[in-house]
Amino acid sequence: MSGAGTTSETRKAFGPSAIATPANALTMARLVASPILAVLVGVVGPSSWLLFVLWMVLAGSDGLDGHLARRHGSTRSGAFLDPLADKFLVLGALAALAAAGVVGWLPVVLIFLREAAMSAFRVYAGRRGVSVPARPLAKLKTLLQDLAVAMALFPPIGASHAGAVRVTLWIAVALTIYTGAEYLLDARKLLRVAGTRAV
Repeated sequence: MSGAGTTSETRKAFGPSAIATPANALTMARLVASPILAVLVGVVGPSSWLLFVLWMVLAGSDGLDGHLARRHGSTRSGAFLDPLADKFLVLGALAALAAAGVVGWLPVVLIFLREAAMSAFRVYAGRRGVSVPARPLAKLKTLLQDLAVAMALFPPIGASHAGAVRVTLWIAVALTIYTGAEYLLDARKLLRVAGTRAV
């Protein structure tokens, strides 16, 4: 009984408006590490065991801060910062890889435009009381983006098989655009329903 009570109290340690939480601390660490990783790609080179390990730690920490948020209590700040940190991490790494000539700029720009458009639309929908639910394919999209970066940084692949990195990235781009279109269709329906209820 006491164990169940402790677990319940732990889960409610932070309210929705809390900012200084363990999950947010980990998310902020990812945000700070994003430009550092991008700079290191230019300094060390795009294919490096150091960068590969660092990337795996940073990408893997996304699941950890999600676990911490579920355990200690989800917050509005965490719901905003977590996807922002993911976008900064992926786009920073991809931009650095594009600058190093490993991947082209076009897929990076397409991913950036989709993410910027979705972020703006989420804000727009949120102000009208509409939450845009996550799509299962969006998780696969994120996984493929992370995989493309990991492959580029992994010396046995990045140094000799850049073509495989580019193919993986373009598949990720296709899913990125497709899921963006799905989100917009879902959100339009939700906004229409919300507008009907308001009337």
